[in-house]
Amino acid sequence: MSFSVGQVARLAGITVRTLHHYDEIGLLTPGERTTAGYRRYTDTDLTRLQQILLYRELGFALEEIAVILDEPRTDELTHLRRQHELLTRKAERIHEVIAAVERAMQARTLNIPLTPQERLEVFGDFRPEDHDAEVERRWGGGERYAQSRRRVATYTKADWLQLRAEGEAIAADLVAACKAGLPADGDHAMDLAERHRGHITRWFYTCTYEIHRCLGDMYVDDPRFTATYDALTPGLAGYLRHAIHANARRAGA
Repeated sequence: MSFSVGQVARLAGITVRTLHHYDEIGLLTPGERTTAGYRRYTDTDLTRLQQILLYRELGFALEEIAVILDEPRTDELTHLRRQHELLTRKAERIHEVIAAVERAMQARTLNIPLTPQERLEVFGDFRPEDHDAEVERRWGGGERYAQSRRRVATYTKADWLQLRAEGEAIAADLVAACKAGLPADGDHAMDLAERHRGHITRWFYTCTYEIHRCLGDMYVDDPRFTATYDALTPGLAGYLRHAIHANARRAGA
């Protein structure tokens, strides 16, 4: 049995134009054609489309999906197991973010300031003040240091919870990309590096590409940072550094 492009579009909840695009770039080429040249999709084609749509849901670029699906000796079950793991992680992260947002909404509604006890909820065992002396020694006196100090001085509990949730989401996406074997200089990893740079700019100071490159180097050169990132998944510090440098090159910086 085979299906027309219109039938497949309705079944998958996508547009005919999308299927045409997938065919044009070689991502999903219909297994059959009618005598008049019309596309006909087989069961095998529908299985591949399912994989494409699941990887798209996970945030992978089409170019990355093509590489993943064309890996030798990788069958449907392998892809499903990988997608199940990534989707489970994504669901867990979404639940964590929802909980953080709910706490932030409550704090904002009640205008609750950030107390020392509440700081533990935000930072866990990490105490930012323990690093104040080193931060001031390394970056004190500069505009970025002053800008960061001005910003964080105004943050409420809701702000800190949102900051942490966003940072954890970026870290989780980096872990997923690293574990999936996506190239650190690929579009997906570079997009994550750009999110990382934007996160710093939004919450702390204007993080230029040059500054971001220096931070990437520090994540590898400083054993403490390396240990923090590699605790999430082995090699993550180096992966992030590579992605940061690749993103800067992409931006022409």
